[in-house]
Amino acid sequence: CRKMELWAKEVTSGDALNHESRAAVFYWQNLITIENFTRGQKGMPPNNLLNYGYAILRAITARAIVSSGMLPTLGIFHRNKYNAYCLADDIMEPYRPYIDLIVCHIMETEDSYDELTIEIKKQLLNIATIDVFIDGKNSPLMVAMSRTTHSLHECFEGTARKILYPVYV
Repeated sequence: CRKMELWAKEVTSGDALNHESRAAVFYWQNLITIENFTRGQKGMPPNNLLNYGYAILRAITARAIVSSGMLPTLGIFHRNKYNAYCLADDIMEPYRPYIDLIVCHIMETEDSYDELTIEIKKQLLNIATIDVFIDGKNSPLMVAMSRTTHSLHECFEGTARKILYPVYV
């Protein structure tokens, strides 16, 4: 979408013009077409699916951070003394659309998604093995996440200047 591409190009460090917030509102209004839907921790379904999926993604991210030799508590943007996963919350952001795609698929194929059934949980757990395109090739998301966190570690070490993230194709 041209609007989002424009906002992405105009985002600056600290996002003083609030492009990310405007893009988020636009994104949710166009992704989930349920009337009066708002994204929130305690909101109406499919928020339950998104929350569960993001919790899985957060665990995958925290695991990759630790395996790369870093602490998930020390965030870059996210900071909260009660949150042990600030860095995971920072790093997982570009991977969230993969959860969103799975949730949209569940919404299209399931009769009801008001509750997290075993079948729905299984579908969301597949996030670890879906293919994502990173650094010129397809990899399971769990492997791609490890590549992302390893590249971040290299940036902190000073041996690299770029964090590897997936490209949406």
